[in-house]
Amino acid sequence: MRYAVLFSGQASQHPGMLPWLESEPACAATLRLMSGRLGSEWRALLHDTQRRSHNSFAQVLITGTSLAAWAALKDRLSARPALVAGYSVGELPAFACAGVFTTEQAISLATERATLMDQSVVGLKTGLLSVSGLSEAAVLAACTDVHLECAIRLNAMQSIFAGTDDALSLATLALQTTGAVCKRLEVQVASHSSWMAPAAHAFAESLNQVPFATPYCPIALNASGALGRKPIELRQALSQQIASTVQWSSCMEAIAERQVSCVLEIGPGSALARMWNDRYPDIAARSLNDFQHLQGALDWIAKHTDS
Repeated sequence: MRYAVLFSGQASQHPGMLPWLESEPACAATLRLMSGRLGSEWRALLHDTQRRSHNSFAQVLITGTSLAAWAALKDRLSARPALVAGYSVGELPAFACAGVFTTEQAISLATERATLMDQSVVGLKTGLLSVSGLSEAAVLAACTDVHLECAIRLNAMQSIFAGTDDALSLATLALQTTGAVCKRLEVQVASHSSWMAPAAHAFAESLNQVPFATPYCPIALNASGALGRKPIELRQALSQQIASTVQWSSCMEAIAERQVSCVLEIGPGSALARMWNDRYPDIAARSLNDFQHLQGALDWIAKHTDS
């Protein structure tokens, strides 16, 4: 039974996400930890688009709900994942899933990570812009007068760029004339860029105080796109990714090379599963959020693995 688990990142949260969480007893302990930081009405707050995109809410929410969902899944599966990866803040639940640190530590780290990232751009309005239909080089060539940085590499013709609000607006105007498709993400900071250097440095110091265990399976790391298991490299990669480009395309490649039977995305979104299916149609991928009930996901994994 060889399957991989991908943990969603920010910008995918919505009011109807993972509707069965609160009714699953196995989710309760993790949801209590998360609610202690966000409040018990966290799902109602998802109707407020401004609130749900704020770092201090979104990063804790993504981490907490993903790990609550994993808590409900893990004991009903006959084997652990062969590999895991997390997209952006999704690395925190991915590390916890693989046994590097606890769920409580992951939620605490999500709170700290969000605070440090917000502090790095105090007084600035920054964000992220998804651009598809052009290569990264073509995007930067079309925006030579605008300060953009590649935040996330998705594939040859789609990347996500960080910048100030003004820069992203100017870039959108310039890029739309080339036929590129541009979309602002529900993220209020210039993640994975040089704007986040102070946050990455401070988070690295905090991580030095957190015990890291050797994971039970390899983790595809955002910072390098390679698989890692050594605590020293995991600790470095987890802080480094805050201020450097996420190599998500390489992460997918590293997982595919291990010949897993299927890939399950855990979290509120389905973008990672869609990207996987576009790139690797011979390896089935679904998002947990596609299923109205947990049993549907369990049945799907069983169908696509040698159990």
